[in-house]
Amino acid sequence: MILVGIGSNLPADGHGSPLETGRAALRALPAHGIRVLAASPWYESEPVPVDDTQPWFANAVVSVSGPDDPAELLRGLHAVEAALGRTRARRNEARILDLDLLDHSGRIETGWPVLPHPRMHLRAFVLLPLIDLAPGWIHPRLGRSARDLLADLPPGQRVRAIAPGALGTRGTP
Repeated sequence: MILVGIGSNLPADGHGSPLETGRAALRALPAHGIRVLAASPWYESEPVPVDDTQPWFANAVVSVSGPDDPAELLRGLHAVEAALGRTRARRNEARILDLDLLDHSGRIETGWPVLPHPRMHLRAFVLLPLIDLAPGWIHPRLGRSARDLLADLPPGQRVRAIAPGALGTRGTP
């Protein structure tokens, strides 16, 4: 199973909200050889680290099929980010779109890209939608379920459900 995290806290041009930007990203993936197979509901989350000057994020996790090479897949994700207007100026800044390769078929990689994603187990905004999407998923490096990882998080990461499945009611992004 290949898992991708989606986050947005600024709308892309032509999209009225971060949620609509995330949905637009899902519709753009097939043009880069990435097919969405299943999706979690959408959540809204406070920025991590907490930053009162930034809007909250719209987040989801999707299962995809795509290139067997994780680097090639990540290049496709970055191409979608760029097409929707993502720029990378500084770490943890507000952003139009963030597509993170969370897990690529259980691989453990220390090069580029690092797999599984090195901070996914520390983020409620990743673990909650991941549990919805793949309740039996086990972290490849830690050998622990997403539920156990979520239970171990310190309190304070504010996340709330905001919309049904990322694929919408008709099975389309």
